Amino acid sequence: MNTGDAHVQRNYRRLHSGSDLKYFGVGLKETDLAIGVDKGSFAEDLIVICEREIRRLRGGLEDFITVQPDFMTSLVPITLLPGAPGLAVRMSQAGWQAGVGPMAAVAGALAQAVGQTLRSRVNEVIVENGGDLYIDTSKSRLVSVYAGRSPFSGKIGVRIEPGESPLGICTSSGTVGPSLSFGKADAVVIKGSDAALADAVATGAANRIQTPDDFTAAIEYVQKIPGITGILAVVGEQLAAWGNMELVPL
Repeated sequence: MNTGDAHVQRNYRRLHSGSDLKYFGVGLKETDLAIGVDKGSFAEDLIVICEREIRRLRGGLEDFITVQPDFMTSLVPITLLPGAPGLAVRMSQAGWQAGVGPMAAVAGALAQAVGQTLRSRVNEVIVENGGDLYIDTSKSRLVSVYAGRSPFSGKIGVRIEPGESPLGICTSSGTVGPSLSFGKADAVVIKGSDAALADAVATGAANRIQTPDDFTAAIEYVQKIPGITGILAVVGEQLAAWGNMELVPL
């Protein structure tokens, strides 16, 4: 089994270890969420609420794609036709900010939408969607970095402090997983105030990295985008970081 297969099968979810959190999974078609909420707030009906929200969000997005098919395929920002659902609007906005197509923001946008739906019912919520996270927490958290065959993979984490919350922390890779990337980074991790934007910017930054010589160009790219607070880029045995990215050995 190669590392890409392991990522697609979500084996890394075995490492979810917030001792104060209750984890559960919900999914529909390509959407596959792992959700953690504080144990005191967990109830079985939260699963039903999340499933219903995913159906609603995906249904609206799929209906819109039948009207505007290039929303699904464009690799550059596009102008939406009238009547776009809120999720599509947010993805399009993120795409324009990052200079990428709207689907580059889909995982982060869905994670955030579901997390915000839960937030009125729980005290803590983390939604992970294929390595893209929406986090709303009152406690310090560590997010482990998975970077394929890089020696840093699983050996470093990014610390999240309560004052940063809610936020998105999203990852793109040119060597791991099924997502389209024009770069060759093992991992590009983006932290930002919005998960859809962080997801789109992770794609844009990863597209710019072929070798460690490209770290500077990727950092300069993210520095110009309001709402992005940090970047970590990993290629093989080298890494670079900028912004509010506290790295912690695991």
